[in-house]
Parts: sequence; structure tokens; C-alpha cells
Amino acid sequence: MTQQSAHSTPPPEADLVEAAGYPPGRGVPKRAYDPRLTNEDLAPLKEQRWGAYNIFAFWMSDVHSVGGYVTMGALFAIGLNAWQVFACLIVGICIVQFFVNLVAKPSQIAGVAYPVTSRASFGVLGANIPAIVRGLIAVAWYGVQTFLAAESLIIVFVRLAPDWSASMLSHSFLGLSALGYLCYAILWVLQALLFWRGMDMIRTFVDYAGPAVYVVMVVLCGYLLVKADFDIDLNFSTEQLHGWALVWAMCGAVAAVVSYFSGPMLNFGDFSRYASSYEKVKRGNLLGLPLNFMFFSLLTVLTAAATLPVYGKLMTDPIETVNALDNTYAIVLGGITFVIATIGINIVANFISPAFDFSHVAPQRISWFAGGMIAAVGSVLVTPWNWYANDDAIFWTLGILGGLIGPLFGILIADYYLIRQQRIVVDDLFTMEEDGEYWYTNGTNRAAVYALAVSGALSLGSVVVPKVLDLMAADGTSPIDWITKYSWFIGCGAGFAAYYVIALAMNVAGSADRRALARSTSGTSAAAAA
Repeated sequence: MTQQSAHSTPPPEADLVEAAGYPPGRGVPKRAYDPRLTNEDLAPLKEQRWGAYNIFAFWMSDVHSVGGYVTMGALFAIGLNAWQVFACLIVGICIVQFFVNLVAKPSQIAGVAYPVTSRASFGVLGANIPAIVRGLIAVAWYGVQTFLAAESLIIVFVRLAPDWSASMLSHSFLGLSALGYLCYAILWVLQALLFWRGMDMIRTFVDYAGPAVYVVMVVLCGYLLVKADFDIDLNFSTEQLHGWALVWAMCGAVAAVVSYFSGPMLNFGDFSRYASSYEKVKRGNLLGLPLNFMFFSLLTVLTAAATLPVYGKLMTDPIETVNALDNTYAIVLGGITFVIATIGINIVANFISPAFDFSHVAPQRISWFAGGMIAAVGSVLVTPWNWYANDDAIFWTLGILGGLIGPLFGILIADYYLIRQQRIVVDDLFTMEEDGEYWYTNGTNRAAVYALAVSGALSLGSVVVPKVLDLMAADGTSPIDWITKYSWFIGCGAGFAAYYVIALAMNVAGSADRRALARSTSGTSAAAAA
């Protein structure tokens, strides 16, 4: 098969596609690629131009969000003081960096997005399983993040037009006020317009949004520290832990950090595919994860600590902190900042992912842009403002789907690094010929499906069983509640081990033959040496 020349004249349809603002990666599909597996969005990239800074900026946008601040701030409630929280955040993000570097490599080398990379482990058709799971999770979180950004925008309207805002807040429908719908719609449209402009515009937005948010956050932190006369207590936890109780609390906090990033971590290949080299990906991850997150963590800890002497109570929700400011300009600036921050994470974590995932299901019917818009429309239909504050609703939706992220991650890593020994045949990712490397059995790798069933049962069990026991217990608590915090690690480890064992047993990619040959060669060498 010969690749279409980058200098050949494109067909007329390509001009229309480019004029519409996409495809995002300007992929070059080969003429012999099966159309059921290919479009310009999913094809291997012709150019990989991202550098370390672009990856760094991606992580800045992924970190800066209302949800991120609230999640990290919630660690104070489990009995840890500020320095212990800071240490847990850093250890957790270093673990994330390790796993992100692993998952980035196959997509960067092949120049393809996460769902296409998954074809190597699940098969060219079976890869729709991980694509749909990841896409559905992104749809739900897209709605949540847009709702949180809308809350920030509501603060701006309330401060600038209090009477009008009060009137709008007094009318509601399906659990959301008229002003809430307006703010949600404004953000929904802004994100759609940004997405419509394509990946280059998204990259430019992310490159500038992250640093801009940092500037405002530093100013906010400095303002609160000055108001507190720099007299803050970093030991403001109401519960002091010691011994093994402290160890387990810190382990749970580290696990919470890893779990928070588990979604972007799984589909990071959607972004590493654009990098010009794997070394630049690793450099960007170093800057964007431990170093960037260290600064973010320090800001989070100091800002939260300063709210106690300034406002008389600990505030870990940045929206609440901004709303408590006594300066209208500061509130407006803070509100807009969190709007920009949340748009950044929503685009990179919850818009681009389902765009590729849903396009992967039907490449000729669903473009990258159409896939993203499916996620955007779906985010409204699930009415996130109703179930975001409902712990049970979140558990039985995102909790269950999230329980499958770990197994999917473990299977992908085991396949690429152990079974295939970092070898990927790019052309065969796009063929449905029976002699293709990733055709397996009718397009699906049964070893991956079996491994997902086994590891998924363990991972979901670690989430569901404690919840069921909670409901059955008289006091509403279960002795194994702690295991839920480690569901990602349980799923990832089980998926990794189950797939390796099953793939060897089924001789996937000749792995059992290679192992037998290696043992035979080792035995022969040992005998000769004797």
C-alpha cells in the first residue's frame, strides 16, 4: 500500500472539510485503508508539530478548574494538615506522570488517537468498547464542568446586575434557574465555537489560558495573604491523625489524586499524537505534572489557609472564595478567570475525547466535530445540575463507568509493552483484511474482552460492594468502605495481569511462541556454558 502524497492535489471533498474548520489533525488516510475504520480525523497524522510547551499548557488547563480546586481542597476534610495534603498531592501527581508517559508512547509513535491505538489490544472493531466507555464518561463530565463554570458566571451577573439577576434566579425549570440556563447556554455556545475552529485554535487557547489563570490565582492568593497579615496556620484540620490512621489517610489522598486524573490519563494519546517526538512529550509531562502541580498545590494550600483568618471559616471552593471578596472588580475578574479555566479543561478533557471516541464508532458518518457535538448535546440532556449534588446519582453513573477506566488502562499497557514489546503496525490498524495484525476473531481480540470482564468485575466490585453494604448496614457504614478509594489501582492491576495471562494462553501476537523460544535459547546457552 502506498501512502497518499502530501503534495498531491486533494479531492474536492477535502476542501469542504478544511473550510468547515476540521479535521483537527489533518490526517492522511491511505487509499487502501478500509473506510469503515478511517476518516481524516482518525488517520495517522501527516505532521506532528507540538512541542514540550504545548503538552505543558495542556496540563495547565487540565489542572485549573473549579472541580480541581474543590477535589484537592476536600483532602483537608479527611484529617490531614496543609503540609500532609501538599505531600500527598505531589506523590499522587508523580504516579500520574509515570502512567501518562507509558500511555503516551504508542499514540505518539503511530500518530493516532486513543481509540485507534486501542485497536491493537481490542481489535479493529472491538476497540469500540473502550471508545464508547470513555466517551460516555466524558459526556457526563462535560456537563458537570460546564455547570460549574456557569456557577462562576452567575456570580458575575449577580454582582453587576443584582436586581435583574434576582428576578432571573426566582424562575426555574427542571431544577435550574433562568439565569442558570442563560449562563449554561453562553458557555455551551462559547465552547462549541472554540471547538468548531479546530485543534490549532484549541492549542492556541490552551497555550494562553493556563498562564493567564495562574496570574489571577497568584493575585488572589497574594490578596488573601495580605488581608491575613501573612499570619496563617497550616495546621487547620479539625481532626488530628497519628500512626497508621495517618498513613492510610495519606494513601487514600494519593489515590484520590490519581483517580481524579484517570480520565485524561487514559486518553492522553489523543494529545501525545500531535507531539513531534516522545522526548518532548516526556519533557512536557515533567513540566506540566510534578512541577506545574507543585505550584498549583502550593497556591491551593495557601489560598485555603488564608480564608480561615480572613473570613472566619475554611473555604476550599474557589467560587465561594471569590464571591466573598469585597471588591466588585475582583469578583468579576475572579469569576471570568474560573470560566476560562473550566472551558480549558472541558475542551481538552471532555470535548476532544468523545469527539474521537464517537467518530471512531462510525468514521464515515460521524466526523470529529460531529462527535464533539454529540457530547455537547448529551451533556444538556443529562441535566448535570440535578445529579451533580446527588452523591447516589453520581455513584451509579460516573462511579460505575469510572470503574472501567483502570481495567482499560491496564490492558492497553500490558498489550503494548509486554505482549507486543512496543511494536505497532500502523497500517494494520486500518484494515479489515483477515490477515491483518489486529483482525483477531471477526475484528475483536477475545483475550482483551475476557480480561476486561475479569478485571472489570473486580474493579466494579470494589466500588459496588461497599456501597451495597452501606445500604444494608444499620449505621450506614461498611468496614470495607476504604477499598473504594483504590478502585482505579485494583482495576488497572487486574486488567494488566489478566490480559497478560490470557494473551499468553491464547498466543496473542505470537507472545507464547516468543516466550517458548526465549526459554529454549536460554536453556541451550546454559547447557553450552556448562
